[in-house]
Amino acid sequence: MAVTKSELGTTILRVFLGLTFLVHGFVKFQGGISNTVGFFESLGLPGFAAYIVATIELVGGAAMLLGIGTRMVAILFALILAVATIKVKLSAGFLGNGQMAGYELDLALITISIYLALKGKSFLALDNAIFRSKKD
Repeated sequence: MAVTKSELGTTILRVFLGLTFLVHGFVKFQGGISNTVGFFESLGLPGFAAYIVATIELVGGAAMLLGIGTRMVAILFALILAVATIKVKLSAGFLGNGQMAGYELDLALITISIYLALKGKSFLALDNAIFRSKKD
């Protein structure tokens, strides 16, 4: 079976998104989740949400890399990014304000997440073996 350019492109996006979130989740735990808890609380968010977000990023990133639950994980990523953009990055502007990065990368990652949520399965994804269907 030949792999189409579209399938290859979707796979590249899935792997990139999974790796990005896996690293972000890992860093939140590695750097001491208490720092992230404090940051969330400083934004007016409940501290326990830091554990939820970090776990989704870490476990979801690994799942995205493997192509497991791609649609659901992509939706969770888009939600996390939307909240982060609104609560943290929006005031810095699209390109940032010299003190903080802007939200351009967040929008790109949201766009990739939405694409993967709509597309679903991709080449070399375990979803293909788990959820075999005649159409996507």
